[in-house]
Amino acid sequence: MNKHVVIIGAGIVGVSTAIWLRRAGARVTLVDKADPGQGTSYGNAGVLASCAIVPVTEPGLITKAPGYLLNPNSPLFMRWSYLPKLAPWLFKFMRHANDTDTRRITSALTTLIGDSVDQHLSLTEDLPGARAFVHPSDYVFAYGARSDFDKESYGWGLRRDNGFVPELIEGQAVQEYDPAYGPAIKCLALMKEHGFISDPGNYVAALASALSEMGGEIRQSEVQDVTLNAGQVQQVETSDGPIACDAVVLAAGIWSGPLMRKLGLPPPLESERGYHVVFQEAEGAPKVPTMISAGKFVATPMRAGMRCAGIVEFGGVEAGPSDAPFALLRRKMKEALPGVTWRGEETWMGHRPTLADSLPMIGELSAKGVFSGFGHQHIGLTGGPKTGRILAGIILGQPLNTDVSAFTPQRFDG
Repeated sequence: MNKHVVIIGAGIVGVSTAIWLRRAGARVTLVDKADPGQGTSYGNAGVLASCAIVPVTEPGLITKAPGYLLNPNSPLFMRWSYLPKLAPWLFKFMRHANDTDTRRITSALTTLIGDSVDQHLSLTEDLPGARAFVHPSDYVFAYGARSDFDKESYGWGLRRDNGFVPELIEGQAVQEYDPAYGPAIKCLALMKEHGFISDPGNYVAALASALSEMGGEIRQSEVQDVTLNAGQVQQVETSDGPIACDAVVLAAGIWSGPLMRKLGLPPPLESERGYHVVFQEAEGAPKVPTMISAGKFVATPMRAGMRCAGIVEFGGVEAGPSDAPFALLRRKMKEALPGVTWRGEETWMGHRPTLADSLPMIGELSAKGVFSGFGHQHIGLTGGPKTGRILAGIILGQPLNTDVSAFTPQRFDG
């Protein structure tokens, strides 16, 4: 296999694609301006959330969103100065807040992430350095009361329809399951056969190290453009010179947008700014990843401590972090997990790339040999390995046993 594929972006999608291509014998060059795993893949919640199939745009969001934005305890934030620039994308995004689109999106996401733990285990087969970060486990949704769970019946109904049925734990049984949950938590929705990554950044770095050992090339360089000749990819222009190639994969998350625009294919892509606080050397933390429903963030046990990650903020890619999301994470964590102690904190803000229909763009563009693998919103780590496997198959012309039509880049033509 002499095909040379350049992959732009060394996050979980890019590295996964590179590994699957290399296993099939392709020549691979992975390019990123930063070290592998140091972008969005670094700061996520670490949960392998196979059941995270319900998009933010549930029916009724249009009427509820203003109240969320005005509520200081809501996990939805807006930098109002960014609203004029956001408005065209936001209009397209909110058009999907209906039952028909939500069910269609949910079904597609189930195809992509419903077997996420198995996909991570398959990706890390014979890669012990990376496999050490993968931990199959339960995944818990923690509620203040059964009534709070019932209020989310629409989303749970969609999960049930797609094979994800929770086990409910109530009353004293909550603390019997895990004493980390304080008295404010009175109901758990327990999902089996999920998992988490105990250090997402170093996990991706370990995968990249394995890729290098497999003969893949890794370059730290800034990609400036993709050169086409008669509609066929010819080379990738970088700050260190051109790289000739037979195919190129855009897997740079939110940073794929500028390259797409240079190709004349501007995607409806926006950043959902995500936040995390790592409570370092935490003691008394939950034993498994836990979605704190009141704050819509996940508390995950990690090597460095307990990471609380989530929140949605619209504010573009240029502005620095806001204080309010960090304050909400700290406040809601203490309410739900009052017995946790820790020795220090690390904070982070990053950019979750979200397309207007909440589905990633996976496939070949109209330019021959140019492929996309970005737009995974909240499920990039969860869906990265399968996305990489799908892309490798498409690039190499292998038959797919997965229907990927929902993710086609052509859905945004025109």
